[in-house]
Amino acid sequence: MKTSTVMALAALASFGLSACSPSSQAVRGAGATSTPSTSANSSFSMHNPAAQNASHYGSQTLNRPSQSASNGMPELSTVELQVIGDQIFKNEGGGNMDNLVHWNDGENFASMGIGHFTWYPADGRQQRFGSTFPELLAYMQARGVQPPPLLTQSPGAPWRSKGELMQAKQMGKIQELQRFLYQTRHLQTQFIVDRTRRAVPKLVNSSPEPLRPQIVSNLNAVANTPGGWYALIDYTNFKGEGLSRSGGYNGQNWGLLQVLEEMRPSRPGEQALHEFADAAMRVLERRVRNSPPANNERRWLAGWSNRVNTYRRLLA
Repeated sequence: MKTSTVMALAALASFGLSACSPSSQAVRGAGATSTPSTSANSSFSMHNPAAQNASHYGSQTLNRPSQSASNGMPELSTVELQVIGDQIFKNEGGGNMDNLVHWNDGENFASMGIGHFTWYPADGRQQRFGSTFPELLAYMQARGVQPPPLLTQSPGAPWRSKGELMQAKQMGKIQELQRFLYQTRHLQTQFIVDRTRRAVPKLVNSSPEPLRPQIVSNLNAVANTPGGWYALIDYTNFKGEGLSRSGGYNGQNWGLLQVLEEMRPSRPGEQALHEFADAAMRVLERRVRNSPPANNERRWLAGWSNRVNTYRRLLA
């Protein structure tokens, strides 16, 4: 990669992913001229819908901040957004409405919505994986969404255990919450997409300079493959950005950045999707090896493999 290209990476401000225009998907530095390029000289972009309506929740029409239309932020069409959201919902909850409010065995937090966003009780317990559901709620409220009372009555999840949640389900106390999460699933998808969009420049800028060309090249290879945007977006929701070098087990994280570092070089095309999926599984298998034996994380590998294998095919 040319020295000028590497230097330009330090000035990255924003770039995204595109499901519909591979020719515009390569990573480039902010302010770069528009020229046909190799892997790091073009841009790629992802489109956001201009609005969303959430069924009978009339106040939930998406009001996007005005600057989004003028600052070059990427957008996804409504159809593309639905394809991503439907697959993420299948990945996390099997597409089952009952699983929109869930508590996995062996975990100390609830999993909410199509992305199984983490929600910890407000009882001081360690929040190892962060509490992303409150971030989603703030995102919704900033766009005019009024959540049901159950979501505003407590600073954290109102259940302290899976048993308490199951009891509330049996008593019919969360049906309104399930309907709300089902009817706002497209806005939840947009939240996930926007999280990935914000992460992409950080993936490059937080990497040591010698690794930046590799990160850019692998991003471009995946993003310039039709459907590659889904793999990047879903893995970010699945295991996070991986921006912390001190996170994870034994100082080894397992987010998107680690996958891009692990990924073998590839040109855009179907092979790039296979290389990304293979790298993801190597990273996840390393996580299991590094994890405390008492966690028995190996039991999750088969399900993780099923999910990662969805990255190998084109969704749209």
